[in-house]
Amino acid sequence: MGKRKRRVFPEKILMQYHAKLVSVRKDQMLVCEGDAATDYLQVERGAVKMFIVNPQGQEFIQGIFCAGESFGEPALIGKFPYPGNVAALEPSQVWKLPADYFFQMLKENFDLHLKMDGVLCERLRYKSMVLSEISSYEPEHRILSLLKHYKSKNATGRDAGVIIPYTRQQLADMTGLRVETVIRTVKKMEKEKKLSLLDHKIRF
Repeated sequence: MGKRKRRVFPEKILMQYHAKLVSVRKDQMLVCEGDAATDYLQVERGAVKMFIVNPQGQEFIQGIFCAGESFGEPALIGKFPYPGNVAALEPSQVWKLPADYFFQMLKENFDLHLKMDGVLCERLRYKSMVLSEISSYEPEHRILSLLKHYKSKNATGRDAGVIIPYTRQQLADMTGLRVETVIRTVKKMEKEKKLSLLDHKIRF
């Protein structure tokens, strides 16, 4: 779904602590809501989404994680069941590191412990932003905030543009909007030159 990012933990370290690389099919579930968290999970290739489904059947995406990114750590560290589901958006490979080895790795490598802390803090910042946007702002502001967040993590330079890998449906599921609203708002933003479209992908 996007170019490879710098890994949270290097492959060499993961293998040293007995992590296994597993392959998953598109739409295959890696985690189900209520499951016990037993492994540290890090995407090696492809992309996965973390989501919940409300009582009306509407899906809300809590995060999309691409190559190099980890997911599900709060449940593992806090020792509580997963609060949502995780499914592969495309054929992917994921590192699975058993909890005991994960905590051993952090205890023996303080620099990695600090890196994990940084990842969790960034995750909290994103969730705080999303909650604020959904409760307070109009569609354009919600979409812009999501695009700016993605750009801040992925742009190679301050003025460099990025291709947003999300579909219109995924943007809707991440912002609590209807897909029709996202399509209409994106077209309006293109006319106002707040973004551009390249082969139907958003360039921002």
